[in-house]
Amino acid sequence: MTSVPLDLECTPGCCVADMTDSTSPTDAPATTPLATSPLGRTGPFVSRLGLGTMTFGVETDESESFAQLDAFVAAGGTFIDTADGYGAGEAERIVGRWRADRRPDEVVLATKGRFSPPPGSAGASRRSLVRSVDASLDRLGVDAIDLYFVHGWDQHTPVVETLDTLAGLVRSGKIHSIGWSNVTGYQLGEILTEARHGGLIAPCVVQPQYNLLDRNIELEVLACCIDRGRSITPWSPLGGGWLTGKYARDTRPTGESRLGDDPDRGVEAYDGRNTARTFDVIDAVRSVAERHGGSMGQVAIAWLLTRPTVASVLLGARTGAQLSDNPGAASVALDAADVDQLTRISAPGVPPYPYGMIENFCDVPHWRDLGTHRPV
Repeated sequence: MTSVPLDLECTPGCCVADMTDSTSPTDAPATTPLATSPLGRTGPFVSRLGLGTMTFGVETDESESFAQLDAFVAAGGTFIDTADGYGAGEAERIVGRWRADRRPDEVVLATKGRFSPPPGSAGASRRSLVRSVDASLDRLGVDAIDLYFVHGWDQHTPVVETLDTLAGLVRSGKIHSIGWSNVTGYQLGEILTEARHGGLIAPCVVQPQYNLLDRNIELEVLACCIDRGRSITPWSPLGGGWLTGKYARDTRPTGESRLGDDPDRGVEAYDGRNTARTFDVIDAVRSVAERHGGSMGQVAIAWLLTRPTVASVLLGARTGAQLSDNPGAASVALDAADVDQLTRISAPGVPPYPYGMIENFCDVPHWRDLGTHRPV
């Protein structure tokens, strides 16, 4: 299958150093270096747009997966994210076969473990993680994993055991850096505190859901990342397709789409997100996209690239046609008015207690700075 050319070039307004630049797309240079960003204080540098592989081997066959990987890397993308639970390991196998054939030295490869434990073990226990890492190394065909995420909190395993296991895997050379996905603020705080007090390796990056329709991480997780110098690599930047404008207010989706196949699918389920607020946000994204001559998806991703601690936004697509549109976000230079419009209309609000009280009486600035408050 022929690869679809992508444009991942960075223009003023999307680089870390240029987030406040209001240069319009027409004023931008024709070619500029691909932007990269470090993952926290200790992690690798990665492209500000990453490629997620959750559909590989499930909704996207191997030929199409190879085409997406080829197009992404040819355009300068360096960050590829997978997991042992994607397609029961098939996504890792596809990435491993692609890597063995293409040998892309510039790629930073991330995978995750926790949700495929062996019988008799909790997912983030020592016994489980050691086996999971060895299995991922085998499927990926690598000697070491650049970035290894714990895929979620494990209520049945002391976090010190998980951290000590990960530190041993780093010392043995099987993984290089660690991250965590799908945690609450108190859980992230416990992870970072136990790592510091125990002299263990702390995660450099957190991978949560974050988009214009779901900004709930701003209350705790994002605030913690800001305070503790951790990056985030958001998944679901388009809210499961909602932010592309593909779904209507009064018509349940059908046909070949995420919700067309299953309207009750996950956090983006149609009945849960079919609200007046959702369509207020969608209308604002459409308005900004029309001003810039870009797509709604590009605008939604471009907004994420302006948010504090966001190092790389994970793109996920079932087809090359879908993927070919999203990276254009790197060429959408939102100005201050665009960012303010999108931030205000999508603000989730700050509960009066404890957050409002802490903000007002303890001089905590995060929620004001992030625009989490709903406009009065």
